[in-house]
Amino acid sequence: PGNGWSRHDPEWPAHPGHRDEPGPGIPVEDGCVMAITYHHDIVQGTQQWLDIRLGLLTASEMCRIITPSTLKAAANDEMRAHVYEIAAQRISQYVEPAYVGDDMLRGQEDEIDARDLYRERYGPTEECGFITNDEFGFKIGYSPDGLVGDDGLIEIKSRRQHFQVETTIKGVVPTKHAIQVQTGLLVSRRNWCDFVSYSAGLPMDVITAEPIAEFQEAIVAAATAFEAKVADAIEAYHAAVKRRGLAPTERRLERELISI
Repeated sequence: PGNGWSRHDPEWPAHPGHRDEPGPGIPVEDGCVMAITYHHDIVQGTQQWLDIRLGLLTASEMCRIITPSTLKAAANDEMRAHVYEIAAQRISQYVEPAYVGDDMLRGQEDEIDARDLYRERYGPTEECGFITNDEFGFKIGYSPDGLVGDDGLIEIKSRRQHFQVETTIKGVVPTKHAIQVQTGLLVSRRNWCDFVSYSAGLPMDVITAEPIAEFQEAIVAAATAFEAKVADAIEAYHAAVKRRGLAPTERRLERELISI
């Protein structure tokens, strides 16, 4: 899985999991897939998309709570900061605006070009704003870059050229992105994900990843521990506000330009 093979290579072996039915492990009741919800009508980046992600642990942030190289739950400042961020969103029911830099703007344009090239070269994809799965006792979210048939995904990354050269030589999903890919497969319970590495001016690389039990078990364990920490933080916050008699305030949208 993700080891230099692509399912688009002529030598890619037939895989019994590539089929048009729910992937392994998906709860099914009365013929309906349970726990997993596809939000096809939501456009990524819109206010509706921000609202549905509010207070959720998502695939793109999973690398903040788990160390990819060891698959152990992280215990560092970045993880603790994310605990407080998710706790704050659940308390305030608000997502603070994020700064959009040059890399993000380039990535938005590259994603469109990469998806078009993928469709031209490999086949059709379907856009979907958000997927959630609550089978773990809590909900995890994932924003796919595309759905392929009934069992596939694409995850597109806009890369600087030195990263693209490295990825093409190694032929594997980069460690920093492997957790996101595996979380996407876990949330969607799909059977494969094409990791699409794009750097304009260089050949687009497509590496197929399949679910890896070791990764996904570590993700669920780290997410479970994270959710407990968030719950503790929320309880501690409300207790502190009550104990100290803090005065409430009202949010003024015109003041939402925040210097971090």
